[in-house]
Parts: sequence; structure tokens; C-alpha cells
Amino acid sequence: MAFRLLVRRVCGVSVRDLQRLPAGVSCSSSFSSCLNTSQPFLSRSLPHLLPLTSCRSVSFNVQDQDDFTERVINSQLPVLIDFHAQWCGPCKILGPRLEKAIAKQKGRVAMAKVDIDEHTDLAIEYGVSAVPTVIAMRGGDVIDQFVGIKDEDQLDSFVQKLIG
Repeated sequence: MAFRLLVRRVCGVSVRDLQRLPAGVSCSSSFSSCLNTSQPFLSRSLPHLLPLTSCRSVSFNVQDQDDFTERVINSQLPVLIDFHAQWCGPCKILGPRLEKAIAKQKGRVAMAKVDIDEHTDLAIEYGVSAVPTVIAMRGGDVIDQFVGIKDEDQLDSFVQKLIG
């Protein structure tokens, strides 16, 4: 089951495609053997793999304080920090909008996602009292921030201000 979810997420392969695996390929085999490009069920999905991975490389979930320091504070790129919570409805609306605004920048800005329930210390450190809160940071310094939902044009302007 976990293998199927991983392949679906990474390659964009549907459940029906996975059910049509050739007899010699099972889901218990290694990941690399299942990603053999000679397999017809993946051949149409693999072109989507490269753009997908390049877009996702600028967006990441913060794991702990050290990860935050390394990937946000010490980042060479400007970083948008999305403080959110799983239970927050507006966060679920804003998240995809932020990802879209970041993707438009083609690698010039990174986005860190911080779950305030898992990383309360970071939320307190940056004065987050409501979610969603988005903080723009460049070179370890806070440039700007906002609380709540913004439309796509406002988000694009916010990101442009961060880039300078």
C-alpha cells in the first residue's frame, strides 16, 4: 500500500495503472526495479516526473529547529515561511495558492512549511498568534509578513517584494 502511494505521488501513476502491473513486477519488489522505463505503465508518466520534482524542491516541511536554521535562516534564497495547522480551513486554501506563487518564480524563492502544532517553539519565536501566518525572510532577516488569506495577485506582489 505504501509503495503504491509513493509511486502515485512521485510519478503521477493511477491506481488502475498499478493494478495492471506486468506479472513479473510486484509491489513488494524494490522501488528501482518497478521504475524501469521499459514498463509501459510508467512510460507515459515519466515525462511528468522531472517538472514535478523541480517544482517541489523549493517547497519543504520543516522537521525541527536545526532543520529550520539550516534551510531557512542560512538559505541563499529568499524564503517564505508558511505557519499553518492541519485543522485550519483558511490554511488549506492559502497553501496551494502559495505553492503556485512560488512555482511561478522558477527556483528564485523557497517555501518552508511549519506546522504550529508540531513546532510551537518556532511559532512563539516568530510571534505567530493566528494561522495562516506567512513570513518573508531573506538572509535570516524578516522582510515582511501577513496573517490570513490573500488572493493570487496579492501573493504575487508579496513574493515580488521579497525577491527585491
